[in-house]
Amino acid sequence: MKFAQAMIGLPAEGYVEAAKAAEEAGFSAIALSDHVVTPEKIDSAYPYTPDGKPQYDPAWDFPDPWVTVGAMAAVTQRLEFFTNVFVLPARNPVLVAKALATAAKLSGDRVRLGIGAGWMREEFDLLEQRFGGRGKRMDEMVEVMRALWGGGFVEHHGDAYDFDRIEMRPVPNRQVPIYVGGHSEVALRRAAHLDGWIGVYYMVDELEEYCRRILTYRAEAGLADEPFEIVASPISHPKPEILERLAAVGVTTILTSAWISQGVAAPESVQHGIDCIRAYGDRWIAPLHR
Repeated sequence: MKFAQAMIGLPAEGYVEAAKAAEEAGFSAIALSDHVVTPEKIDSAYPYTPDGKPQYDPAWDFPDPWVTVGAMAAVTQRLEFFTNVFVLPARNPVLVAKALATAAKLSGDRVRLGIGAGWMREEFDLLEQRFGGRGKRMDEMVEVMRALWGGGFVEHHGDAYDFDRIEMRPVPNRQVPIYVGGHSEVALRRAAHLDGWIGVYYMVDELEEYCRRILTYRAEAGLADEPFEIVASPISHPKPEILERLAAVGVTTILTSAWISQGVAAPESVQHGIDCIRAYGDRWIAPLHR
Protein backbone atom coordinates (compact mmCIF):
# COMPACT_ATOMS: atom_id res chain seq x y z
CA MET A 1 0.00 0.00 0.00
CA LYS A 2 1.21 3.49 -0.87
CA PHE A 3 0.59 6.66 1.15
CA ALA A 4 -0.11 10.22 0.01
CA GLN A 5 0.06 13.34 2.18
CA ALA A 6 -2.58 16.05 1.73
CA MET A 7 -0.97 19.47 2.12
CA ILE A 8 -4.11 21.51 2.76
CA GLY A 9 -3.80 23.58 5.92
CA LEU A 10 -0.04 24.01 5.67
CA PRO A 11 1.29 27.53 4.95
CA ALA A 12 2.46 27.75 1.34
CA GLU A 13 6.03 28.64 2.30
CA GLY A 14 6.35 25.22 3.93
CA TYR A 15 5.38 23.04 0.98
CA VAL A 16 8.89 22.48 -0.36
CA GLU A 17 10.41 21.43 2.96
CA ALA A 18 7.33 19.35 3.77
CA ALA A 19 7.66 17.53 0.44
CA LYS A 20 11.25 16.61 1.25
CA ALA A 21 10.15 15.40 4.69
CA ALA A 22 7.30 13.36 3.17
CA GLU A 23 9.62 11.58 0.77
CA GLU A 24 12.02 10.78 3.60
CA ALA A 25 9.12 9.52 5.74
CA GLY A 26 8.03 6.99 3.11
CA PHE A 27 5.14 8.80 1.44
CA SER A 28 4.81 8.12 -2.26
CA ALA A 29 2.79 11.19 -3.22
CA ILE A 30 1.65 14.67 -2.30
CA ALA A 31 -1.97 15.79 -2.79
CA LEU A 32 -2.67 19.44 -3.58
CA SER A 33 -6.02 21.16 -3.13
CA ASP A 34 -7.33 23.75 -5.55
CA HIS A 35 -9.24 27.01 -5.43
CA VAL A 36 -8.26 30.15 -7.31
CA VAL A 37 -10.04 32.52 -4.93
CA THR A 38 -12.45 32.49 -2.01
CA PRO A 39 -15.26 35.03 -2.43
CA GLU A 40 -16.19 37.01 0.66
CA LYS A 41 -19.82 36.01 0.06
CA ILE A 42 -20.59 32.49 -1.14
CA ASP A 43 -24.18 31.56 -1.96
CA SER A 44 -23.29 28.16 -3.43
CA ALA A 45 -23.81 25.24 -1.05
CA TYR A 46 -20.90 22.90 -0.41
CA PRO A 47 -22.31 19.45 -1.31
CA TYR A 48 -20.39 17.33 1.21
CA THR A 49 -21.55 18.78 4.54
CA PRO A 50 -25.05 18.83 6.09
CA ASP A 51 -25.00 22.61 6.52
CA GLY A 52 -23.54 23.38 3.09
CA LYS A 53 -20.46 25.03 4.58
CA PRO A 54 -16.98 24.07 3.28
CA GLN A 55 -14.85 21.83 5.48
CA TYR A 56 -11.78 23.98 4.94
CA ASP A 57 -10.84 27.30 6.51
CA PRO A 58 -10.92 30.13 3.92
CA ALA A 59 -7.81 31.54 5.63
CA TRP A 60 -5.74 28.54 4.51
CA ASP A 61 -3.37 28.88 1.57
CA PHE A 62 -4.30 27.41 -1.82
CA PRO A 63 -1.10 27.83 -3.86
CA ASP A 64 -1.29 27.27 -7.59
CA PRO A 65 -0.83 23.49 -7.89
CA TRP A 66 1.37 23.41 -10.99
CA VAL A 67 3.76 26.12 -9.80
CA THR A 68 3.93 24.25 -6.50
CA VAL A 69 4.59 20.92 -8.21
CA GLY A 70 7.53 22.47 -10.05
CA ALA A 71 9.07 23.64 -6.78
CA MET A 72 8.52 20.33 -4.97
CA ALA A 73 9.64 18.17 -7.89
CA ALA A 74 12.94 20.05 -8.00
CA VAL A 75 13.87 18.93 -4.47
CA THR A 76 12.55 15.34 -4.56
CA GLN A 77 13.40 12.21 -6.53
CA ARG A 78 10.54 9.72 -6.24
CA LEU A 79 7.58 11.67 -4.90
CA GLU A 80 4.55 11.91 -7.19
CA PHE A 81 2.03 14.76 -7.18
CA PHE A 82 -1.70 14.91 -7.80
CA THR A 83 -4.54 17.37 -7.29
CA ASN A 84 -7.32 16.61 -4.86
CA VAL A 85 -9.09 17.88 -6.79
CA PHE A 86 -8.52 20.38 -9.58
CA VAL A 87 -11.67 22.25 -10.62
CA LEU A 88 -11.15 21.47 -14.28
CA PRO A 89 -14.26 23.03 -15.89
CA ALA A 90 -13.42 26.40 -14.31
CA ARG A 91 -10.41 26.55 -16.64
CA ASN A 92 -9.46 26.53 -20.29
CA PRO A 93 -8.44 22.98 -21.32
CA VAL A 94 -5.61 24.07 -23.61
CA LEU A 95 -3.96 26.10 -20.83
CA VAL A 96 -4.41 23.22 -18.37
CA ALA A 97 -2.93 20.77 -20.88
CA LYS A 98 0.07 23.08 -21.34
CA ALA A 99 0.68 23.41 -17.59
CA LEU A 100 0.39 19.65 -17.03
CA ALA A 101 2.58 18.76 -19.99
CA THR A 102 5.30 21.11 -18.77
CA ALA A 103 5.08 19.88 -15.17
CA ALA A 104 5.16 16.26 -16.32
CA LYS A 105 8.15 16.82 -18.58
CA LEU A 106 10.19 18.67 -15.95
CA SER A 107 9.33 16.26 -13.12
CA GLY A 108 10.04 13.04 -14.98
CA ASP A 109 6.36 12.16 -15.37
CA ARG A 110 5.60 12.37 -11.66
CA VAL A 111 2.36 14.32 -12.14
CA ARG A 112 -1.23 13.08 -11.95
CA LEU A 113 -4.38 15.12 -12.52
CA GLY A 114 -7.23 14.63 -10.05
CA ILE A 115 -10.34 16.39 -11.34
CA GLY A 116 -13.77 17.37 -10.08
CA ALA A 117 -16.70 19.27 -11.55
CA GLY A 118 -16.63 21.92 -8.82
CA TRP A 119 -19.41 23.36 -6.69
CA MET A 120 -18.72 27.10 -6.30
CA ARG A 121 -20.59 28.99 -9.01
CA GLU A 122 -18.95 32.23 -7.90
CA GLU A 123 -15.52 30.91 -8.87
CA PHE A 124 -16.74 29.91 -12.33
CA ASP A 125 -18.31 33.33 -12.86
CA LEU A 126 -15.07 35.08 -11.94
CA LEU A 127 -13.07 32.91 -14.36
CA GLU A 128 -15.70 33.41 -17.08
CA GLN A 129 -16.49 29.71 -17.43
CA ARG A 130 -20.01 28.35 -17.71
CA PHE A 131 -21.23 26.62 -14.54
CA GLY A 132 -24.20 24.84 -16.10
CA GLY A 133 -23.34 21.66 -17.99
CA ARG A 134 -19.86 21.61 -16.47
CA GLY A 135 -19.79 17.81 -16.13
CA LYS A 136 -20.39 17.19 -19.82
CA ARG A 137 -17.94 19.95 -20.69
CA MET A 138 -15.35 18.37 -18.40
CA ASP A 139 -15.60 15.12 -20.35
CA GLU A 140 -14.87 17.04 -23.53
CA MET A 141 -11.96 18.81 -21.83
CA VAL A 142 -10.38 15.44 -21.11
CA GLU A 143 -10.63 14.57 -24.80
CA VAL A 144 -8.95 17.85 -25.73
CA MET A 145 -6.11 17.47 -23.24
CA ARG A 146 -5.39 13.87 -24.13
CA ALA A 147 -5.28 14.73 -27.81
CA LEU A 148 -2.77 17.53 -27.16
CA TRP A 149 -0.64 15.33 -24.90
CA GLY A 150 -0.42 12.73 -27.66
CA GLY A 151 1.81 15.02 -29.71
CA GLY A 152 1.68 16.20 -33.29
CA PHE A 153 -0.97 18.39 -34.88
CA VAL A 154 -4.50 17.76 -33.64
CA GLU A 155 -7.90 19.31 -34.18
CA HIS A 156 -11.10 19.16 -32.18
CA HIS A 157 -14.67 20.00 -33.13
CA GLY A 158 -17.02 19.48 -30.19
CA ASP A 159 -19.97 21.09 -28.47
CA ALA A 160 -17.89 23.26 -26.13
CA TYR A 161 -14.50 23.50 -27.87
CA ASP A 162 -13.76 23.91 -31.55
CA PHE A 163 -10.34 24.42 -33.09
CA ASP A 164 -8.40 23.52 -36.22
CA ARG A 165 -5.02 21.81 -36.28
CA ILE A 166 -2.65 22.88 -33.51
CA GLU A 167 0.43 21.39 -31.89
CA MET A 168 1.58 21.66 -28.28
CA ARG A 169 5.17 21.27 -27.19
CA PRO A 170 6.57 19.93 -24.98
CA VAL A 171 4.38 16.91 -24.51
CA PRO A 172 4.73 14.41 -21.66
CA ASN A 173 6.55 11.17 -22.27
CA ARG A 174 3.22 9.42 -21.69
CA GLN A 175 -0.36 10.46 -21.08
CA VAL A 176 -0.85 12.19 -17.73
CA PRO A 177 -3.06 9.87 -15.62
CA ILE A 178 -6.43 11.41 -14.77
CA TYR A 179 -8.27 10.58 -11.56
CA VAL A 180 -11.82 11.64 -10.66
CA GLY A 181 -13.04 12.71 -7.24
CA GLY A 182 -16.56 12.40 -5.86
CA HIS A 183 -19.05 9.67 -5.06
CA SER A 184 -22.08 10.49 -7.21
CA GLU A 185 -23.10 7.89 -9.75
CA VAL A 186 -21.85 10.13 -12.55
CA ALA A 187 -18.48 10.66 -10.83
CA LEU A 188 -17.97 6.94 -10.18
CA ARG A 189 -18.75 6.03 -13.79
CA ARG A 190 -16.54 8.84 -15.07
CA ALA A 191 -13.67 7.60 -12.89
CA ALA A 192 -14.18 4.03 -14.08
CA HIS A 193 -13.50 5.10 -17.67
CA LEU A 194 -10.37 7.08 -16.80
CA ASP A 195 -7.26 6.22 -14.77
CA GLY A 196 -8.29 6.40 -11.12
CA TRP A 197 -10.69 7.45 -8.38
CA ILE A 198 -10.15 9.65 -5.32
CA GLY A 199 -12.43 9.01 -2.34
CA VAL A 200 -11.98 11.34 0.62
CA TYR A 201 -13.17 10.92 4.22
CA TYR A 202 -15.47 7.90 4.07
CA MET A 203 -16.08 5.08 6.47
CA VAL A 204 -14.33 1.89 5.43
CA ASP A 205 -17.56 0.11 4.53
CA GLU A 206 -18.56 3.07 2.33
CA LEU A 207 -15.22 2.94 0.54
CA GLU A 208 -15.61 -0.78 -0.04
CA GLU A 209 -19.01 -0.22 -1.65
CA TYR A 210 -17.81 2.61 -3.91
CA CYS A 211 -14.74 0.63 -4.97
CA ARG A 212 -16.79 -2.44 -5.82
CA ARG A 213 -19.11 -0.34 -7.96
CA ILE A 214 -16.22 1.26 -9.83
CA LEU A 215 -14.57 -2.09 -10.48
CA THR A 216 -17.89 -3.43 -11.76
CA TYR A 217 -18.22 -0.49 -14.16
CA ARG A 218 -14.68 -1.09 -15.39
CA ALA A 219 -15.41 -4.75 -15.99
CA GLU A 220 -18.56 -3.83 -17.92
CA ALA A 221 -16.47 -1.49 -20.08
CA GLY A 222 -13.84 -4.16 -20.75
CA LEU A 223 -11.24 -2.32 -18.66
CA ALA A 224 -10.84 -4.77 -15.79
CA ASP A 225 -7.29 -5.74 -16.76
CA GLU A 226 -6.06 -2.18 -17.38
CA PRO A 227 -4.06 -0.30 -14.70
CA PHE A 228 -6.26 1.69 -12.32
CA GLU A 229 -5.48 3.66 -9.16
CA ILE A 230 -7.81 4.06 -6.20
CA VAL A 231 -6.79 6.74 -3.72
CA ALA A 232 -8.83 6.43 -0.54
CA SER A 233 -8.99 8.45 2.64
CA PRO A 234 -10.70 6.28 5.28
CA ILE A 235 -12.02 7.72 8.51
CA SER A 236 -9.74 5.37 10.39
CA HIS A 237 -6.09 4.94 11.21
CA PRO A 238 -4.36 2.67 8.65
CA LYS A 239 -4.18 -0.40 10.84
CA PRO A 240 -3.16 -3.62 9.08
CA GLU A 241 -6.69 -5.02 9.09
CA ILE A 242 -8.01 -1.81 7.50
CA LEU A 243 -5.33 -1.85 4.82
CA GLU A 244 -6.13 -5.49 4.07
CA ARG A 245 -9.82 -4.73 3.59
CA LEU A 246 -9.14 -1.77 1.33
CA ALA A 247 -6.52 -3.58 -0.73
CA ALA A 248 -9.05 -6.35 -1.34
CA VAL A 249 -11.31 -3.88 -3.19
CA GLY A 250 -8.53 -2.32 -5.25
CA VAL A 251 -7.30 0.57 -3.12
CA THR A 252 -3.72 1.39 -4.06
CA THR A 253 -3.00 4.52 -2.01
CA ILE A 254 -4.07 5.82 1.39
CA LEU A 255 -4.59 9.58 1.33
CA THR A 256 -4.03 11.12 4.73
CA SER A 257 -3.36 14.37 6.53
CA ALA A 258 -0.55 13.84 9.03
CA TRP A 259 -1.78 16.70 11.20
CA ILE A 260 -5.39 15.57 11.20
CA SER A 261 -4.12 12.19 12.41
CA GLN A 262 -2.64 14.15 15.32
CA GLY A 263 -6.04 15.71 16.05
CA VAL A 264 -5.63 19.16 14.48
CA ALA A 265 -7.17 20.52 11.27
CA ALA A 266 -4.05 22.50 10.40
CA PRO A 267 -0.52 22.60 11.80
CA GLU A 268 0.45 25.41 14.15
CA SER A 269 3.51 26.18 12.02
CA VAL A 270 5.52 24.82 9.13
CA GLN A 271 7.80 22.97 11.54
CA HIS A 272 4.79 21.46 13.32
CA GLY A 273 3.51 20.20 9.97
CA ILE A 274 6.86 18.63 9.15
CA ASP A 275 7.00 17.03 12.59
CA CYS A 276 3.53 15.55 12.01
CA ILE A 277 4.63 14.11 8.66
CA ARG A 278 7.67 12.47 10.22
CA ALA A 279 5.64 11.11 13.13
CA TYR A 280 3.05 9.61 10.77
CA GLY A 281 5.78 7.92 8.75
CA ASP A 282 7.34 6.44 11.87
CA ARG A 283 3.99 5.27 13.27
CA TRP A 284 2.20 3.92 10.20
CA ILE A 285 4.44 3.63 7.13
CA ALA A 286 7.77 2.36 8.47
CA PRO A 287 6.27 -0.73 10.20
CA LEU A 288 4.93 -1.94 6.84
CA HIS A 289 8.50 -2.27 5.56
CA ARG A 290 10.03 -4.06 8.54
